Amino acid sequence: MKLHELRDNDGAAKKRKRVGRGPGSGMGKTAGRGVKGQKSRSGVAINGYEGGQMPLYQRLPKRGFTKPNRKAFAVVNLGLIQKFIDAGKLDAKSAITEDALVASGLVRRKLDGVRVLAKGEFSAKVDLQVTGASKSAVAAVEKAGGALTLAPAAQAD
Repeated sequence: MKLHELRDNDGAAKKRKRVGRGPGSGMGKTAGRGVKGQKSRSGVAINGYEGGQMPLYQRLPKRGFTKPNRKAFAVVNLGLIQKFIDAGKLDAKSAITEDALVASGLVRRKLDGVRVLAKGEFSAKVDLQVTGASKSAVAAVEKAGGALTLAPAAQAD
């Protein structure tokens, strides 16, 4: 194979359909939009519009509500913390705080705090300081000989 022989696979590059370019193209004049009417014109946004009939999303009953001040926690599993300790990205000898988890790359951002869940194997003896944890996560850390302390959630700046 030489450079001048390189080409796309058959059907990989599809030519763009250029509408409104004369009658010979088969897509001239009305450009496939039909004749007159709202949809033949530009700037049309009629999603959910049902011709004046009450739209479906308004006819259906509304249930529940979204709490405006709910807390969003970054979730971490114990198995992942163990993996990062084994890889040397987290230091098991010093206390593992939320900032340490962010610095190691295990958590992207703290949000309203970090919550630890018990999924995965955990065997390291560590001092974990996080905002929240499940009961089974606390039990797993204590079983491994470590301690899991819960700090109050950091105030939003």
